[in-house]
Amino acid sequence: MVNGTTETGSSGTAESLTTSTVAFIGLGNMGGPMAANLVAAGHRVVGHDLSADALAAAAQRGVVPAASAVETVPGADVVITMLPAGRHVLALYRDEGLLAAAAPGTLFVDCSTIDVTDARTAHEAAVAAGHRGLDAPVSGGVVGAEAGTLTFMAGGGADEFAEAEPLLAAMGKRAVHCGDAGAGQAAKICNNMILGVSMVAVSEAFVLGESLGLTAQALFDVASTASGQCWALTSNCPVPGPVPASPANRDYQPGFAAALMAKDLGLAAGAARATGVDATLGLRAAELYEEFAAEGGADRDFSAIVRAIRGRSDR
Repeated sequence: MVNGTTETGSSGTAESLTTSTVAFIGLGNMGGPMAANLVAAGHRVVGHDLSADALAAAAQRGVVPAASAVETVPGADVVITMLPAGRHVLALYRDEGLLAAAAPGTLFVDCSTIDVTDARTAHEAAVAAGHRGLDAPVSGGVVGAEAGTLTFMAGGGADEFAEAEPLLAAMGKRAVHCGDAGAGQAAKICNNMILGVSMVAVSEAFVLGESLGLTAQALFDVASTASGQCWALTSNCPVPGPVPASPANRDYQPGFAAALMAKDLGLAAGAARATGVDATLGLRAAELYEEFAAEGGADRDFSAIVRAIRGRSDR
């Protein structure tokens, strides 16, 4: 680890002298492959998901299925959660007895993307129950989860981060210790605000270029090597052609779904309002993605926002 950052090398994995028993709750599009990568790294993973199909798919990849979330915890060294929202994490921790079922001192690592306040509340609940906590949301989407190339943004104690490092290394290529409890969530929503605003700007530029008679390839060739260069352009280009691996070339199959971008931007917008930050572009991007998701784009990649912009344009 250097300056709070762990690099795991090109393979996305790291060797550890010991293996752990991991409880993993939430085995969907992200959690399922993350749990499978832990199994592949030699860890014993006991998992649960409310979806029978997701649980069966994880079992086929070596995860030991449990009938309930609480049943994953006995004997676990670390409990990892990957859930839709903060209310699910808090309900699981407190109301459904997850904290009470764990052995004293268990490390709880929440990889969900949730509100910063909820992350801090979850951390406090874990500590009050005699455990330790780490918020560690991820960036990289389903492709990164499958490939084991996720980036983790962690908030919590340095010792807790160090203990979690071998597990994070098995699931990703980079882990950054961002600060105390909640700092990982703060970094995640700030990062995704940058991404959401960038994708809107790139999409608007392509639609404007079309209206001016510019080909998508010509604009890409210029912007990708000039001051307009950004990840939304060069890795996730919102129009078909210039970047063969981008979702635009497969009818905007995610990827990172627009509904998830709307959720993350909503969290960022809420934080901006609560702290009095003038985040004009972030707030507008949140509105655009909320509208796009509500109008049928929820299950498309977030780069499909270009379709909404094109549809609203007078062309």
